Amino acid sequence: MKLQQLRYIWEVAHHDLNVSVTAQSLFTSQPGISKQIRLLEDELGVEIFSRSGKHLSRVTPAGKIIIEKAGEILHKVASIKQVAQEYSNEKQGSLAVATTHTQARYALPRVIGGFIDHYPDVSLHMHQGSPLQIAEMAADGVVDFAIATEGLELFGDLVMMPCYTWNRCIVVPRDHPLAALGQLTLEDVAQHPIVTYVFGFTGRSKLDEAFMHRGLAPKVVFTATDADVIKTYVRLGLGIGIIAQMAHDPVEDSDLVALDASHLFESSTTMIGCRRGTFLRGYMYDFIELFAPHLNRKMVDAAFERNNRAELDALFKDVVLPVL
Repeated sequence: MKLQQLRYIWEVAHHDLNVSVTAQSLFTSQPGISKQIRLLEDELGVEIFSRSGKHLSRVTPAGKIIIEKAGEILHKVASIKQVAQEYSNEKQGSLAVATTHTQARYALPRVIGGFIDHYPDVSLHMHQGSPLQIAEMAADGVVDFAIATEGLELFGDLVMMPCYTWNRCIVVPRDHPLAALGQLTLEDVAQHPIVTYVFGFTGRSKLDEAFMHRGLAPKVVFTATDADVIKTYVRLGLGIGIIAQMAHDPVEDSDLVALDASHLFESSTTMIGCRRGTFLRGYMYDFIELFAPHLNRKMVDAAFERNNRAELDALFKDVVLPVL
């Protein structure tokens, strides 16, 4: 059994069983990958992939477990390399982060700028996606950190630590009737067509829960994953926008009025995390602390020592999170 063979089965499984695409991504040949997979199957005495003619059709039950174990081994190998790099050149390396558009556009620029100033020789890679995609990228080791608000139940294999809380605002054109009201009610909001996030993005569940609790059926006419897109369609008159408060820029969005909605919806908490067992390099600790100053090295190490979500919640129970 060779490490290369384990990498091949892992990569094929994560390229939709497309050996040709896998070969391109690994800069090797398709026949070479197919041969090594066959050799591994012969050695183990089980099929990892079922086949339909010359094509792989699905992962077998045994293959699913083998690929999972291969992923764990590859992750440990990557950690060994991280250890070596930390001691050979502590300020050089790479860092990959997966998050949503809102975090990447509004919460992270200041952090990224400060990080680059401190670590100019660390290459940064930003990946955007849905909570499910973010969780998969972090769990598979494609990225080092996941930053998310929604779908935290998807992150069971990751150590997720709270960073800050945030709430929403209603954005409307300056001449909109809601702009003339005082404190808004959910009933006021529900009377107008709504443009907001796709379900599962950026605290959308808190919004839906609030309306449901009051027995209201909001008319959501348009959804998007991008707050900038939402604001564009508000400007076109499609409806009122419900976005994260951080996504309203008083200068760039001076044609829109941001109406406080923090009393209408429960606050959301943004989390950062990575795979349990990951070796965190010095600059990775610093990135976390830049993003969430209360998450110093001591607190992060304590989080990694916890075994489950309940223990993590207990660790952070008395921590006062900043409001963004």
